[in-house]
Amino acid sequence: MLNIPPQSGCYILSMPKYLACLALVMCTLSAPAYADGDIRIKGLFRDKALLEIDGHQRLVRKGERTPEGLTLISADSKAAVLEYRGKRSTYKMGSRISGSYATPPTPPSVRIWASSRGMYRTTGSINGQTVSFLVDTGATTIAMNRNEARRLGIDYLVTGKAGWSSTASGVTRSYGIRLKKVRVGDIELHEVDAAVIDGDFPRTVLLGMSFLKRLDMQRKGGALELRRRY
Repeated sequence: MLNIPPQSGCYILSMPKYLACLALVMCTLSAPAYADGDIRIKGLFRDKALLEIDGHQRLVRKGERTPEGLTLISADSKAAVLEYRGKRSTYKMGSRISGSYATPPTPPSVRIWASSRGMYRTTGSINGQTVSFLVDTGATTIAMNRNEARRLGIDYLVTGKAGWSSTASGVTRSYGIRLKKVRVGDIELHEVDAAVIDGDFPRTVLLGMSFLKRLDMQRKGGALELRRRY
């Protein structure tokens, strides 16, 4: 496990407990049902409307936006005002809303298979250069050793914020930095916090929570699925 407060001057390193950490932070991906232009008003209440979307009922509150892009502006027992792509219309009980409600594009995702030791390793890139990652949900940021930073052309001594890391081999100087872009599979994020440990540990770049917290994560069998949020 790696604990690196992004803006603090002190960093703490320890060995990760992968399965325990992953169990604590797994987020179940929702799978919304998207309408094919078939939406009906099934119930009207004060500031709420019951919609039937593609055969499934969904209670929408005032100000809420459905995955299909419909926003409930107001509602009472007589009618509901819905907005779609900036256009507002009034609908009464039993009204059918038909038209082209485009299904949102599927967010990019990647599956990482567990090794025989239960660790999730993958290949990605930092600032366009290939990197081997080890997923570590106990790490607050992406973390790399000084040799890896030099290989990637990161001048951490100049651009980094100095601090200290307590590792298995002792206390080591560390530098907080920000990476322009980090890519794993089809997922690319920009301006990601990271830390350079001024030593030889960790031997593999740790893919920590500064990257992972911006994604949805779910374990499927022996794989960890990462999916970008839109």
